[in-house]
Amino acid sequence: MLVKSKCRVVSFAALSLLAGWLLCPSLSCAEDGQTPNQGEIALKASRVYVFVGKVGLGHEHAVVGRMKSGFINLGAKSKAGEIVFDMPSFAADTAEARKYLSLEGTTAAARQKEVTDNMLGGDVLDVRKHPTASFAIASALPLGKRSQEGHALYRLEGEFTLHGVKRPLKLDAELVEEEGRTRVRGSFAVKQTDFGIKPFSKAFGAVGVTDELKIYGEIVLEGRSVAERRGPKRQ
Repeated sequence: MLVKSKCRVVSFAALSLLAGWLLCPSLSCAEDGQTPNQGEIALKASRVYVFVGKVGLGHEHAVVGRMKSGFINLGAKSKAGEIVFDMPSFAADTAEARKYLSLEGTTAAARQKEVTDNMLGGDVLDVRKHPTASFAIASALPLGKRSQEGHALYRLEGEFTLHGVKRPLKLDAELVEEEGRTRVRGSFAVKQTDFGIKPFSKAFGAVGVTDELKIYGEIVLEGRSVAERRGPKRQ
């Protein structure tokens, strides 16, 4: 939602940079999205957050999870990357997740475990049978416009696999250059029932969660940022 030897990673990165240099020697066109910006996902720094709404007397939940592997090749017309999500790592209502999704209050550790166990169990995500989810990115092309904060925008299209079910997925992602690193931010919504998942409920439906999940990605790419690769401006 790819494990490679160091030699393959270096070779792939070198070829990508060489191709970019041939197309745009000064890398000045990177700002306009003309040069692919390829990078392995920094797994320790990257996160995915999920907002789960409530039904009836239920509660809103905030979930955080990690990636298992992946890379993104922004600007590519085909084979633009793959993100593999580590489903057993997903945890509900941690302080980190609730803060990111702007949910007030805290959740006791025992309650966190209860909600997480229900979420990962056989009646919902069934992570023993489906330990990963993935986003196979077919293309990641620049939209030719910027976000309200002034960051470049890309349209990512591909196929999202969850709970063993594949569905087409399209989302807009924001490319943020900060502290010498490239961060890719994007969000999308899915319905659990589209992936063969029955939303959790109890008390004859009086307590439960919504079918729709809102998913937010905060992905950091390894290596130098576009600005660093561009080097000093020519006089």
